[in-house]
Amino acid sequence: MSKKIDFNKSVKEMSEADLKARIQEDELRLKKLEFAHAISPLENPMSIRDLRKDVARLKTELRNKELAK
Repeated sequence: MSKKIDFNKSVKEMSEADLKARIQEDELRLKKLEFAHAISPLENPMSIRDLRKDVARLKTELRNKELAK
């Protein structure tokens, strides 16, 4: 649980440019994971779900910062 809390705290401290860069990195990593999982099963398929949720959290925080302007 503390990993998620630490992630949320670090996301709130990031600038918009950093958030956009992190979203692009994570989306690319997600595509690679999904492709690798399609070819041969991953050892931990839950990592795909976790990464997808992290991307959603990043996008939510980016949207909140845009609306705060």
